[in-house]
Amino acid sequence: MLALAETWGKLMEARESRHPHWWTLFRQWLRDPLRTAAVLPSSRELAAAMVAELPPGTTRVIELGGGTGALTRALLAHGIHGDSLLVVELNEELHEHLHERYPTVHIALGDATELLHVAERCGYLAAGPVDAVISGLGLLAMPVSMQRAILQQAFAALREGGRFIQFTYGPQAPVADEVVRGLGLRAHRGDFVLRNVPPATVYVYELAASAGRA
Repeated sequence: MLALAETWGKLMEARESRHPHWWTLFRQWLRDPLRTAAVLPSSRELAAAMVAELPPGTTRVIELGGGTGALTRALLAHGIHGDSLLVVELNEELHEHLHERYPTVHIALGDATELLHVAERCGYLAAGPVDAVISGLGLLAMPVSMQRAILQQAFAALREGGRFIQFTYGPQAPVADEVVRGLGLRAHRGDFVLRNVPPATVYVYELAASAGRA
């Protein structure tokens, strides 16, 4: 039995050394599947589909639920500077992982329902509102009250014409209709990304009064 346990431990160590980002996220999902919505990091294709929905001329972005950094990497590759990107992550281990992987980016430990407080605490909002909030959170599994709180905070940080970009694994939109109506939002469905595990769909939310101006 001891030999079996030692063999299993070595296998896990080898897997983590070969796939550190995959294993970091999967371990957090095993510990708390409700708080860590994704089993695997987002694919490059999904990250690219989300980045493609950024408003023209985007320079400042907030990312919610950084995970292992798949979206962060895509945003930096798109040309967003590290000092213009704020990544908010609630999980302490994933927060530390992001800090080590992206030392030039603002990485904040905090709750998306308190986004303004988190952003002000680290001085990020001193440079003004942001062009987009891009989210890897599992909104579909959250209560409507939590969805509303996150969207309210996000749009309070966005400039006029800014966008909230979200992906979902389910067949339905990730934000409840009552939240969309209550906050005066308009949604459009972006790309369906088959090359993701599981396949995912991108949704974009804007204030109805300013949608299409950016």
